[in-house]
Amino acid sequence: MTSDLIESSLMPGQLLARGVSRHLRSHDFVSVEELVPSQGLRVDVMGLGPKGEIWIVECKSSRVDFQSDRKWQGYLEWCDRFFWAVDSDFPTELLPDDTGLILADAYDAEIIRVGPETRLAPARRRVMVQKFARHAAIRAQTARDPGFVHIY
Repeated sequence: MTSDLIESSLMPGQLLARGVSRHLRSHDFVSVEELVPSQGLRVDVMGLGPKGEIWIVECKSSRVDFQSDRKWQGYLEWCDRFFWAVDSDFPTELLPDDTGLILADAYDAEIIRVGPETRLAPARRRVMVQKFARHAAIRAQTARDPGFVHIY
């Protein structure tokens, strides 16, 4: 598949997530997309920093997308910092001031506002790092062997 075909098959939020992940890498964070911290929640991007920091980034592609999100506050207990990622046309005045803000596109991003830090308890951090590692390993294995069926 050419890059143009891949790009056209991605949803707007997935394109934002790609730009966010690229930007996080420039800050020495590694990231995974669509991680499930607990039943009923699925974060768009989770970043793991060089000192074990855990950031969650929710990508919103429109006003309707943001206004229909009823679960975002449930993500706060699973990270050290929480960010919204939106494109330059998004009405940022809708976003809570006490959260981080990232302006992104499909290719890169810029952190506009860093939200407050709420350090995870060590036991919660250990759980999240394990979930991150397993999620990343499953994604890597699936990329290497797409015909393999795995059970979560």
